Amino acid sequence: MTAAGEQDKDRQFVTALARGLELLRCFTPSESTLSNLDLARKSGLPRPTVSRLTHTLARLGYLRPLSGGKYQLDVGVMAFGYSMISNLPIRAIAQPLMVNLANEVGATVAMSARDRLDMVYLDVIQSALRSTIRRQTGTRLPIHQSSAGRAYLAAMPPQEAEVLMEHLRKAHPTEWPVIRKALERAFRDYADYGYCLSLGEWQRKVNAVAVPLHHPQLGILSFNCGGPEFQISREKLEDSIGPQLVQLVNDIQTQIS
Repeated sequence: MTAAGEQDKDRQFVTALARGLELLRCFTPSESTLSNLDLARKSGLPRPTVSRLTHTLARLGYLRPLSGGKYQLDVGVMAFGYSMISNLPIRAIAQPLMVNLANEVGATVAMSARDRLDMVYLDVIQSALRSTIRRQTGTRLPIHQSSAGRAYLAAMPPQEAEVLMEHLRKAHPTEWPVIRKALERAFRDYADYGYCLSLGEWQRKVNAVAVPLHHPQLGILSFNCGGPEFQISREKLEDSIGPQLVQLVNDIQTQIS
């Protein structure tokens, strides 16, 4: 059954609310201002419906009307994210360990969770020792190309992972054979070493390693560490950073258990 079919049979599902929230998802860092026509194209909703939704969202403080009939996200949306991030006790447990690792290896360390077919950074620690790649909380990473996403998939129950991988296949039909092969390699790495790698596959000349953590309330989280390949080589990931990240996650797991 399709997701739409499941929603049609769910009497508790409020379609109007879902449509409004989907419109908010249309805004991205690269598409920060959108018109009703843009939103109709991206969401697949009729333009009159979009016009009513944007009017309502603007009245509620979630969208800001701009000149030329465009909109951007307003501060009301940020309040949701801040409330969510502020109520994650695991950040207080993980941050000291993440800071130590970031400074020791001279790389960025981050914690992320899944949102659909992406991973989203919930916390990011930059190394104080040297210049490295700068990321922000809220950064999205493709689940199939990033080390964080591969670690997440590797830690899922096999049947659930297959469902998610079927969504990936439908989203990337042409690239799927290559994606599947890379994921299978990542799953073998996780079984053998406890971590997954991404070597220039999400971003060119950027290497990273990730380890999943099973949280009793939040489900699977991923901790990753990476940087430009001239600083963070594959050998460094495999020989040093990967095992250290595994230990970091074990230490966090012990504290939350």
